[in-house]
Amino acid sequence: MSRPRTTVPAPPTAPDLPESFESLVEPPSELRRLDLTGTVLDGLDLSEQPAQDLRIVESRLENVDLFGADLRGLTLRDVRVEGGSWATANAGSARLERVELHGVRLTGAALPSATLVDVSLVDCRCDLASFRCAELLNVRFEGCRLEESDFYEARLASVLLTGCDLTEASLAGAVFERSEMRGCTLTAVGNPERLRGVRMSIADAVRVADVLAAAVGIEIVED
Repeated sequence: MSRPRTTVPAPPTAPDLPESFESLVEPPSELRRLDLTGTVLDGLDLSEQPAQDLRIVESRLENVDLFGADLRGLTLRDVRVEGGSWATANAGSARLERVELHGVRLTGAALPSATLVDVSLVDCRCDLASFRCAELLNVRFEGCRLEESDFYEARLASVLLTGCDLTEASLAGAVFERSEMRGCTLTAVGNPERLRGVRMSIADAVRVADVLAAAVGIEIVED
């Protein structure tokens, strides 16, 4: 007899990092198609740089500034990112696998058609970020600001959002599977009917009852 299919999101697999790293103290002269493995990038200013098809594996990024960088085709695998900024960066078609981001600013970052597998974002600022047509599998958002973020036609499977602010986020065309929200703000979220299938506690469901009512066309009136 087959096992029943769980509806609980699976936790992301942590990055598999080496015991020692090589330090990169100066910004590379060319980031496009650069391949870095087992490297620490600490405090580097890579803002507004062309970095298409950049590949970083088994490495750490600490307070790296990628503001406005062209990161299309980016590959991160087994990487921990601490601080720094990806604000307004273009990471279209990026692939992130076994990646942790802590306290990273992604305001206005664009990740259209990106693939995120086993990714954790903790205390990150993702307001105005775009995940249009992206695929998210085993992804955790914890304490993140996601105001006005865009999940148009994104597929979110086994995604957990805890203590996140999704005020005015757009969910048009998004599909959730085995996903859960805990203590999230959903004020004026767009296309709330796309939350179909998301797990919530009774307390959370009551707190966002107006949003859920709007999703099924129920009009709330005063007693």
